[in-house]
Amino acid sequence: MGYPGRDRRHPLYKSFVFAFQGIFESMKTERNLQIHFTVAVIVVFFGFFFKLSTVEWLFVLLAIAGILTLELLNTAVERVVDLATDQVHPLAKQAKDFAAGAVLIYAIFSVIIGLLIFVPKIIDYLDQSISL
Repeated sequence: MGYPGRDRRHPLYKSFVFAFQGIFESMKTERNLQIHFTVAVIVVFFGFFFKLSTVEWLFVLLAIAGILTLELLNTAVERVVDLATDQVHPLAKQAKDFAAGAVLIYAIFSVIIGLLIFVPKIIDYLDQSISL
């Protein structure tokens, strides 16, 4: 079926174009996604600075990709709920709250990953700096 304005038989590359449009549009309009992306850039910088191992990079990149993905899905849920009703409805609120809760759980999980990986490296770095 589909919806007006989008042909279901578009070339495959158009799917990528639509996906990137969604990412870029959400980056322009969604404050929380901008915050997560900014933190991700900082974490990647420190990952290079502290020379993370391959396994550490795996966990860091999974945390980054997961939180950005969930934030995009949260935004999509919010848009669909807003499109479905302009009324304050308990189910609409629950849908939005549940999606936001999923982001929060993964954000906490990501912070724990970051602490487990970076705190020992920061402590070692400070110990080396003090002993010089």
